Amino acid sequence: MSVVIPVYNPGKYIDPCIDSLLRQTLPADDFEVLFVNDGSTDDTRERLEALATEHPHFRVITIPNSGWPGKPRNIGVAEAKGEYVQFVDQDDYLAAEALERLYAIGHRNGSDIVIGKVASNFRGVPHGVFKKTREKCTLQDAPLYDSLTPHKMFRTEFLRENGIAYPEGKRRLEDQLYMMQAYFPAKVVSILGNYTCYYYSKRDDGQNAGSAKIVPSGYYGNLREVLDVVVENTEPGEFRDLLLRRFYRVEMLSRLSEPAVLKYSPEYLDEMCDAVEGVAADFMHDGVHDGLGPVQRLRSTLLRNDDRQGLLRIARFAQSVKAAARLEEFAWQPDGRIALTVSGRLVHGDDQAPLKLLRRDGRYFLHPDFTADLLPDGELLDVTDDIDGYAAELSLRNRETAVEWPCPATFTTEIVDLGDDTCEVVLRGSGHVTSEAVKGRGRVSRGFWDVWVPFRGLGLVRKARLGADRAEDVDAACLPASLGSPARAVIPYFTDPHGNLTLDVARRGKKLATYLAERPVLLVPVGRPELRLDLFTTAATARSTVQLVLSSATASHTLPSVLAPVEGRAHLTLPTRASGVPSGTWQLSVRLDGAKGSPLPLFDVTVDARGRIKLPAGLPEADPALVSKVAAKQRKVIVRRALRTVGGPLARRLPGKARRRARSLAARIIG
Repeated sequence: MSVVIPVYNPGKYIDPCIDSLLRQTLPADDFEVLFVNDGSTDDTRERLEALATEHPHFRVITIPNSGWPGKPRNIGVAEAKGEYVQFVDQDDYLAAEALERLYAIGHRNGSDIVIGKVASNFRGVPHGVFKKTREKCTLQDAPLYDSLTPHKMFRTEFLRENGIAYPEGKRRLEDQLYMMQAYFPAKVVSILGNYTCYYYSKRDDGQNAGSAKIVPSGYYGNLREVLDVVVENTEPGEFRDLLLRRFYRVEMLSRLSEPAVLKYSPEYLDEMCDAVEGVAADFMHDGVHDGLGPVQRLRSTLLRNDDRQGLLRIARFAQSVKAAARLEEFAWQPDGRIALTVSGRLVHGDDQAPLKLLRRDGRYFLHPDFTADLLPDGELLDVTDDIDGYAAELSLRNRETAVEWPCPATFTTEIVDLGDDTCEVVLRGSGHVTSEAVKGRGRVSRGFWDVWVPFRGLGLVRKARLGADRAEDVDAACLPASLGSPARAVIPYFTDPHGNLTLDVARRGKKLATYLAERPVLLVPVGRPELRLDLFTTAATARSTVQLVLSSATASHTLPSVLAPVEGRAHLTLPTRASGVPSGTWQLSVRLDGAKGSPLPLFDVTVDARGRIKLPAGLPEADPALVSKVAAKQRKVIVRRALRTVGGPLARRLPGKARRRARSLAARIIG
């Protein structure tokens, strides 16, 4: 494999990229890194050449400055020795297993293009493309058109045989042109959706590629070239309209939408509208227009009518539209997932009023309060056929890395009457979020994972954090947890001051002791006493070692203990003796957050002269039925241990038939 990286005066921003290439799990003998130095004027050339001297699979190619990444990428493809080429930008980086995983899926499918899941802390990401791993797909049966950045893996001979190359020199939308030229001839495209491969990283100097202000005439001149590729490779009909509609929404109408259009000067707005109108007239016919969502159809109509002030008015309205989500129920499940019940709606304005629809003669219309100054007198925007397009999802998003994972959820649409022939659309649903491994992905990484609810309706996409609006009983159900193997702390909490639901995984910033301080601790009075903590866990969670602390005003002693899963809660085993601890009264605590973590106070105990620990009278006890279960399990453990110790050697001496009978009898005794 060959990794091609155009480089120009990157400074410190190339460091994460280099580090990620050095950490790849794909053996160094199996890939090369081509830094194509585009005439850097700083010390980049010397630095990269020194790096190449130290790492033989790194190469540096220096060319006169071309001013844009197209030519360096073309040179990289021409020089590549690998079966595949992976494009990376100098200020981005790869996950450690990215090359190994991308090559594996590409090689086993003979893929022409492999798309790895991406994350970004500053630019939009087409999460729909990565909802699942697809071994084989094409532009005809997957939404590849939503992913038009070049940071993918391409079969080298596929690029060469089809003459796919970048236009060279300074220009816009060269990535989209390249990708559309590649997607059409590609017979097999693979999508790796269960591992985040590529990270776009925001520069603190604001100089990420594509951040410069666009010149409309040039930008839309370049867009025409992309649209020409679409037209040349498709027949008139739904598929062509689908592709053209993507460019109409994203590259044209979005430039005339909130928040960008509201910041334009009058002169720049006119320049932008002039350029967009020309492309729309030539490519975006009624079939493209009619397939838009209602608000976008309205924008398209205003654009067609050259109503530039109308575009500003609809942008102001749409900017006020938000998603509102309510957390109705929170419940830990036996498998370690969190079941959430959610309701949500689209609202608008500072008071978050419902986004009202008008019901008339069995049809639904966007309320005329929103469209009165945008449509001719008496005309309404019919949204009846668009109500089925309302949708919501659940997702977990890492606050620091921006990795996002979709979560299984099902929502239904309900039309709620508001009186006076008005109504609103409410989405009600349920789903699961989890920090643990599920089909399609492994355990989530350590960190803060926020719960989001993306909403779609009327052609608008809005995302809401979940938790600030919640039912009264949710807080009590929001237990901290110990999950998985090895066991990790998973602490659901509500942020301060906004009250949004977040999972702290593996103690990124929260501690179990803090979240258990006000929760009950119950005694389980069995053969060897146990404490039942209000710490959720599962049968599959591994036992973990913790420290018990006996402390007084002048001394402190630690004893080893075990935290084990029992019937949905973590049980703490109490020792009967404290060897070496002086007699007297001691405060008993437990360290659940590591040796340096603050201990969770439990209660005072008495240690006698022989080191025996006496628990205080009157401790609250667990439910008798639970105590019976725990006692029965302990008896089974004792019997099983005895049978293995005493009966095992005897059974092994018996002939085969007698040995089987002995084992059957032992199984009946153990139960």
